[in-house]
Formats: sequence, structure tokens, C-alpha cells
Amino acid sequence: MTRVAAIDCGTNSIRLLVADCDPETGELVDLDRRMTIVRLGQGVDRTGRLAPEALERTFAACREYAAAIKEHGAERVRFVATSASRDAENREDFVRGVVGILGVEPEVISGDQEAEFSFTGATRELAGQDHLPKPYLVVDIGGGSTEFVVGEEHVRAARSVDIGCVRMTERHLVRDGVVSDPPSEEQIAAVRADIEAALDLAERTVPLREAHTLVGLAGSVTTVSAIAQELPAYDSAAIHHSRVSRDRVREITEWLLRSTHAERAAIPAMHPGRVDVIAAGALVLLAIMERIGAEEVVVSEHDILDGIAWSVA
Repeated sequence: MTRVAAIDCGTNSIRLLVADCDPETGELVDLDRRMTIVRLGQGVDRTGRLAPEALERTFAACREYAAAIKEHGAERVRFVATSASRDAENREDFVRGVVGILGVEPEVISGDQEAEFSFTGATRELAGQDHLPKPYLVVDIGGGSTEFVVGEEHVRAARSVDIGCVRMTERHLVRDGVVSDPPSEEQIAAVRADIEAALDLAERTVPLREAHTLVGLAGSVTTVSAIAQELPAYDSAAIHHSRVSRDRVREITEWLLRSTHAERAAIPAMHPGRVDVIAAGALVLLAIMERIGAEEVVVSEHDILDGIAWSVA
């Protein structure tokens, strides 16, 4: 076993996984898995820069993670940064802060690399399940971007497009600096149009409709699963490898788009940091399912973070 630490810093959240990995057997044993909503991508789509308060929230989480990594005695650490820090003019401020706290430089990876890690993390443990036919389409709906990966044992094609839940919310569902509560039909139509255009773009390089199993990753998808199951609290074990039908995803999405902030916040499994962006994230998922004709989505709690851990091991 090799003890490793993987950090995934996205547009909306930063996550840590400390795990013992055995590349020979394919076993990965969690020691510490945690997530913090930091909204690093706050305003990036509009300003092109990482906001000072967003950087400070991220650095505060990094300090907590550094303590956990030291406590567990991880031998190797890898820090991967995704969409928000790819897009920002002042990304060097981010890099310097992370190096100062964790002693490792964040790797600002490409969308294709992000997709590769997501696919490995999501499918490594699905390989022996014959009831889930290949090829897989792994969809990782993040804050700033969504990754599409088609493959069997290995990636066949991948594409990253800019339709994350935070980006779609900030671009279309905000008026006078406040998230519409609920959004207008015109706002929803604008989100839909953006998503459909991005799906057209993804289909140029990724054969989305050839997939036989849709695997959904990240907070928007796992939260939809929690709502579908009416969980009294967020329960990773109940969510991991759960299945949600397209009809149920549509029902939940339509409710989220009609709901108020207070109604969404009252959902027991809802993370406070997702209340304002979950409707856009659910709409991305629904549009994908409709586009490819998927009857259900298999929800995975294992994603890019697990793929990063395997890459370190």
C-alpha cells in the first residue's frame, strides 16, 4: 500500500482524499475524504480574475488540508486545479499561495487531463459489473465546466465544455447581483440554449450517443440522487452507485427551477454552498440525458479525486 493525498480544486469546491492505494489489486482505502465549498470561480466568467475573497477562502481550506495530510503521514501529494484557475489572469497569486501552504505546486491541468482522471476514478471499480454495459459515458458536471469521456477500459474520446453549474448560474440566472428566485422562463431558456450549444460542441469529438451506460459525477449529480432518494441527510454510501431515471431527474429539475432559495435550502441533503447553483447543475444533467436518450444515470461518488490518487500511486 502507498499512502497518498490528492487535492482537487475546482470552480465551486476544493476536495481532499487521503488514501492507501494498492496498484496491484486495484484497492483504494479511504482514510480522509472531505469537501469544502470555496467558490474559487466567483466572478471569473465576468472579470477574468480570481477574487481576493475567493482566494482567501481557498487558502483557508488548504491550511486545514495541510494539517490533515501531515496527521495521516501521506507519502506523496498531488494538487490538481481545474477550470477557474485555468481561466484567471491572476493565476500566479493562486499558485504562490498554495505552494506556501502545502509545499506542492498546483497543476493547472487541461480539460482533457481532467477528463482522463474523472474516467479512471469513476470506472475502475465498475469494470467487473456485467449489468453495466460498455462503453461508458462519464459526465463530470463541475462548477465551471463539464467533462464528457467515452471509453471501455481506457478513454476513447474526451471533451471539456464550459457549462458548469456556477458558470451557468452567474451567466444567466443572476439579476442585479442576486440569483433569481425563481428564474424566469427567458432565463431558463437562455441556460438551455447554452447547454445545447455546448453539447453540439462536445459531440464533434465525443460519440455521446454510442454509450450504453451513463455515469454521473460531482455535486450536482450526487445532490440530485440524494433528493431522488429523499435522504434525511447526505449519505455517500446510499448515493454511490445509485441510479436515477430520466423521468425523476426531469421532475427534480423542474421543481428546483420553480423553487425559492428557502425551499432548496430546506432539503436535508443540500450543502449550503449548492443552494443557488443546483438548479443549473440539474438542468445540465437533464439535457445530457435527453440528448443521448439515457433512461437512467448511474451516480458515482468516485471521480476525478480518485483518479488523481491513482495517478500518484
